[in-house]
Amino acid sequence: MATIRTSHAGSLPRTPELIEANKVKQAQNHARLAGETVSEAQTQEFDELLAASVADLVKRQKDLGISNPNDGEYGHSMAAEFDYGAWWHYSFARTGGLELDNVDKWDAPAVRSEPGRTVLTSFGDRRDRNLFPGVYGDANAGTDTGDQPQFPKATSAISYVGQDQVASDIANLKAGLAAAGYGERDGYINALSPGSASRIANEYYKTDEEFIWAWADVLREEYLAITEAGLTVQIDDPSLAENFDQINPEPSFADYRSFIQVRIDALNHALRGIDPAQVRVHTCWGSWHGPHVTDLPFKEIVDQVLTLNAAGITFEAANVRHEHEWRIWEDMKLPEGKYIIPGIVSHSTNVVEHPELVADRIERFAKLVGPDNVMASTDCGLGGRVHPEIAIAKLQSLTAGAEIAGKRL
Repeated sequence: MATIRTSHAGSLPRTPELIEANKVKQAQNHARLAGETVSEAQTQEFDELLAASVADLVKRQKDLGISNPNDGEYGHSMAAEFDYGAWWHYSFARTGGLELDNVDKWDAPAVRSEPGRTVLTSFGDRRDRNLFPGVYGDANAGTDTGDQPQFPKATSAISYVGQDQVASDIANLKAGLAAAGYGERDGYINALSPGSASRIANEYYKTDEEFIWAWADVLREEYLAITEAGLTVQIDDPSLAENFDQINPEPSFADYRSFIQVRIDALNHALRGIDPAQVRVHTCWGSWHGPHVTDLPFKEIVDQVLTLNAAGITFEAANVRHEHEWRIWEDMKLPEGKYIIPGIVSHSTNVVEHPELVADRIERFAKLVGPDNVMASTDCGLGGRVHPEIAIAKLQSLTAGAEIAGKRL
C-alpha cells in the first residue's frame, strides 16, 4: 500500500468570531496606511483570539487526516465570510512605502498591449469579463468576488515592516503543530510572490521590472523568517497563469512567457540560499466562480514553473477547465527532487467530490510521476470561497480518496 500525502492550498474558512475581529484589524491596517495610531489593547485581544483559533484549526486538520497543514492563513486578515483577496491583501499592512490609492482597480481605465509590449489592463477589463458582461454584471449569477479593500500604491521605496506579524504566524502555527502531534516540518505558511505583489499601482519605481525586483527583496524577509523557523513556505503566485486573462488583446505565448520570466527570475532571487525542500509554489487561474474560457493552457508555462527554486509545485487539476491537463505529465519529466501538489478537489463548485473520484484523480498523477511525488490538495484556498461545512466535506473526501488510492497503488 502506498501512502498518499494530503494538504490544501492555504486559506480555510474563518470562524464568525475571527471575521468580526478582522473587521477591526482591517480598519487598523487602513489607519496605519493613513498615518494614524491604533489601540494596543485591541491588538492584544486580537492576537489572543488568533492564537486560539489557529490551535483549534490545526487540531481539526489533524482529525481530518491532513498530512501537511497550515494556519489556514488566519494571520492574513479576512473581514468577510465571502472574500477572494486575503491571500494578497495581507501584504499591504506588512510593507512600508505604500499609501492608499484613490483609484478603484475595477473601474480603472483599460490598458492595451501590443506585440512585444505586454502590460496588464484593469481588473474590470479582463477578457473573460468582456466575453461574459451579462454574467459578470449580474449580482445573482454567483460570479461576484466580494467586497475589495481600498488598494494602496507605492509612493516611495518599499520595505518589509511585517516582522511582528510573521513572527506571530510562525509562533501560532508551531504551537498548533506541537499540540496536535504534528512534526515541525509538516507545517507550512503562505506568503505572497513578487509578481503578484507588484500588481498594485507604482508611482516611485521607474519600470515595472524594477518594481518587481524591489518586491523580491521585500518579501524575501518573510520567506527567510518562515524557513529559518523550520517551517515550509508556500509562495502564492496565481499571477504566473492568471495574468494571461488580464492582458488585452490576448498575447502570443512567446510574449507571455517573456512577460512572466522576469517574475520567475525575481522569485528565484528572493529564494536564493533557501533549501528548495522547504519551499512550495502555488499557481492557479484565479478563484472566482465564473467562466474561464480565456485561461492560459498550463502546458505553455509548466517548464518555466518547474525552474522555480521550490520542491513542491501546486496547481489546479480538479477545476473542470483544467482537469484534462493531467496529461501534461505523460510527456513532462518531473525534475529530480521535485513533487507535484495537484488540486484534487475544487474550490469552484459547491458539489462535494466523491472519494472514488478523488482516488481516480490521484491515481492518474501517481502512475505518471510516482506516488511519493504526489501530494493531493485543493485547487485553491477554500476559505472565503465555499461555505465552511462544504469546505470540511471536501477535505474529508480528499483524505478518504487518498486512502482509497493508496490501497489501489
